[in-house]
Amino acid sequence: MTYCNDATKSSNLLQRVLETAIDILNNAAQRHKKRRLYKSTYEELRSLSGRELADLGIHATEIKRISWEVAYGTSK
Repeated sequence: MTYCNDATKSSNLLQRVLETAIDILNNAAQRHKKRRLYKSTYEELRSLSGRELADLGIHATEIKRISWEVAYGTSK
């Protein structure tokens, strides 16, 4: 009589499913962190007056681009 044990198959499947779920959650956490950094940088720069921006060498039209580069590392 032959006996087949499928415990390893289900264990591997469960492990792959859990690893995939962990990857999805980690990616979501990274995206959330970058988005928070973008928003906080954008809000800080928007709160500055035109004179303060000029002192920093930033024009008001550059705020979105600068915020994006701070958070994501490249321009859109």
